[in-house]
Amino acid sequence: MTFSPALEARFEKFLAKYPADRKRSALIPMLIYAQDEVGSITDELIQELARRTGTTPMQVTEVVGFYSMLQRKPMGKYHVQICTNISCLLRGGDELWEQACKKTGLGHKQVAADGSFSLEEVECMGACSWAPAMQVNYDFYHGVTPKQLDVLLDSLAAGKKPEEIAEVKKVSC
Repeated sequence: MTFSPALEARFEKFLAKYPADRKRSALIPMLIYAQDEVGSITDELIQELARRTGTTPMQVTEVVGFYSMLQRKPMGKYHVQICTNISCLLRGGDELWEQACKKTGLGHKQVAADGSFSLEEVECMGACSWAPAMQVNYDFYHGVTPKQLDVLLDSLAAGKKPEEIAEVKKVSC
């Protein structure tokens, strides 16, 4: 499998951090960056990363199955994740989820026909103090209302970059 020179360099950096018998420790970041470049975790990608980390394809598959941020099918250009765990639920996460489903016409882990959006209900984003929380790709938002969600989705659909959308509280990590 062929990756961009930048991703190959990143893989080498990850693998160089660990002794030969601990290369598997680089697996999760390698999966995340490879998913970003390839679009999803494919069987070919699993085989390649198993080879590079000295693990079996089954071990890689188990990791992919455990972590919800790893996807076996391509998600939308804007992958919207909304937390509905208890803190977010108590502060409107369920209304936010329902509004997202209504606005996009999508359900859990569904992708729009044009590939623009995908939607995922997630259990926890570790942001209980800022509930309700959501994430679009790697951009995190907190204290989001259904109205703010509409503005965010409309703005993204119109081609605005997340940092250009002042109506929603974006958190930099």
